[in-house]
Amino acid sequence: MSLHALLFDVDGTLADTERDGHRLAFNAAFREFGLDWEWDIPLYGKLLAITGGKERIKHYIEAYRPDFKRPADFDKLVAELHKAKTRHYTELLAKGGLPMRPGVARLLKEARDVGLRLAIATTTTPDNVTALLEQSLAPATASWFELIAAGDIVPAKKPAPDIYLWALEKMQLKPENCLAFEDSGNGLRSSMSAGLKTLVTVNDYTADHDFAGASAVLTDLGEPDAPATALSGAWSGQGYVTVESLKALHRN
Repeated sequence: MSLHALLFDVDGTLADTERDGHRLAFNAAFREFGLDWEWDIPLYGKLLAITGGKERIKHYIEAYRPDFKRPADFDKLVAELHKAKTRHYTELLAKGGLPMRPGVARLLKEARDVGLRLAIATTTTPDNVTALLEQSLAPATASWFELIAAGDIVPAKKPAPDIYLWALEKMQLKPENCLAFEDSGNGLRSSMSAGLKTLVTVNDYTADHDFAGASAVLTDLGEPDAPATALSGAWSGQGYVTVESLKALHRN
C-alpha cells in the first residue's frame, strides 16, 4: 500500500509545548481563579499520564488535593479553568511562540510540496493548535492541514483510538495508507489501535515510555546539520527524516 497521508499529534510532537507552554498556562489560570495550585516540572510529568486538560485537572484534585472542597458546579469550574488556561496559552504563544521541534517545519514543507495529505489528530483544543501553527511556523500554516481533529469532537481521548478513527473517516482514508507521528505511550496506543503505523519522536517527558510496536523511535526528526538518533525500530534514514525515508518506513 502506498503512503497518502501523514497524521500528526501536536503537543510534544510538533513542539515541546508541555513543560514550557501548557504547564505555565495551567498555573496562570489557577492564579487567576485564586487557587493555590502549582504544577512544577516533575509533577506535570506525572500528570501527563492523563490525556485532556479538563481530565488532568480532575485527576489532580482526586490524587493530590483531596482537601479541595468541590463547589456544586464543579464541572463548570473545571471548564472555566480550562478556558482560561487556553487563553493564557495562546497569549504565551503570541509573545514569541514555542519553536517547532527539529525537522518539523522542513518535513511539513517537503510533504506538502510532493502532495502528501496532512492532518492533525490531538486531544488539545483547536485554538491551541491554530495558535501554535500560526505563531511557531508562519501565518496561514493551519491551512496546510486538510483536517484538524482536535479537542472534544470525540468522547474518548487518547489512548483510545477515537480521534484517529474520526480523522480517517472524515478524510476517507484507510489506515494502511497513512503514517502517524506521536511522542508518548498514550499517543502510540491510540494510533496503533486505529491501525496506523507510527513514528515516535521522544522528549524529556516521554523518553522512558513503552513504545513497543512503533515502526521507529527517534530522538527527533533531525536536520541535515543535526542528525537524529534512532532508538528502536526499522529506521534506515540518513540521519534526518525525509518523505522518501518515510515511504521506506511505511513499506516495511
